[in-house]
This record gives sequence, C-alpha cells and structure tokens, in this order.
Amino acid sequence: MKYLIVGLGNIGAEYAHTRHNTGFDIVEKLAKDGGVDFTSERYGEVAEMRLRGHQLTLLRPNTYMNLSGKAVRYWADAIKVEPSNILVVVDDLALNVGTIRLKGKGSPGGHNGLKNISELLGTDAWPRLRFGIGSDYGRGHQVDFVLGGWSDEERPLVEERMGVAVECIKSFVSIGLERTMTQYNNK
Repeated sequence: MKYLIVGLGNIGAEYAHTRHNTGFDIVEKLAKDGGVDFTSERYGEVAEMRLRGHQLTLLRPNTYMNLSGKAVRYWADAIKVEPSNILVVVDDLALNVGTIRLKGKGSPGGHNGLKNISELLGTDAWPRLRFGIGSDYGRGHQVDFVLGGWSDEERPLVEERMGVAVECIKSFVSIGLERTMTQYNNK
C-alpha cells in the first residue's frame, strides 16, 4: 500500500523551524527515523521510505503554504494514491503547544494551505494531523507569532511532542486512521 505524507511549510531560510513550518519539521523527523534523505523534485523535496511493508512518499512542498495543493495533487497523481492515503501535517493556532489531533476529513479552518489542497483534490476527505502551536500573541501580531521561532521554554516540549507526532504517523500507516485517532487524540 502507498501513502503520501505531506508536511506543510514555507521554503526559505527565513522560515526554517518557525511555528508555521512545523509540518516540514515533523516530516523531516520521520525521514531521519527512516534513514532517508530528501531530494529536490518537481514541486518540492521528496523522500521515499518503507514502513512495515508500506511505501511512503514524504513531501515538503516548495510551492509556499497557500499553494500546497498544487504539489499534493501532482504527487498524489504521480504515485497513484487515493485521498484517504494522503496525510497532511500542519500547524494549528487553535491547539495548545504540542497538542496533536488526527482527523480523516474536515474544513480548512481558515488555513489557506488546507483550503488549496481540498480545492485541487476536489474533496476535503483526506487525513490531516494538526500540531498545536498555541496562540500566545497580542492583537495584530498573529503573523509575527506564526512566523516566529519557539521560545526556549517551549523547545523541549515541542521536540518531545514532534516525536509523538512521528509515532502517530507511523501508527496511521500501520493500523489505520480510526485506531490511531483513538490512541493519539487523547495523548
């Protein structure tokens, strides 16, 4: 069985390891666990790995966050994977730092990258793993917060929770969406 695991983020050194690039960081951590490296391909950086007999294509789109659907659609078609086997990893302001939520479908919740993916796939029925980045910012400072780095106090928790997110992805591939949701959404 094939899976497309997509980490959302923005390309460029100025965005590296910011809250908004949490998806990139989690998928990179999965690649390191799998002993694989990313290579530059069409619409992004791609790594291939196997997990318990399943083929995983890891993708970090280079289309910028708001146009992520272009890369997701291209790679879903290229490797012939159904939307139910596409897992998108994304940051979420509505969740406390380090909280993870796995869902099988849903609205974009104001996230333009998720909206673009749904538009280009023609459905919102594809799994997404949301990673909480918190919302500790003052009025009018959302962009600075989202594009900012983790505080020294947050870093240990974020690192630990990113490891849990990687385990959640592995579980999704191994035992499926429903059982993984039950196991990880309350952790």
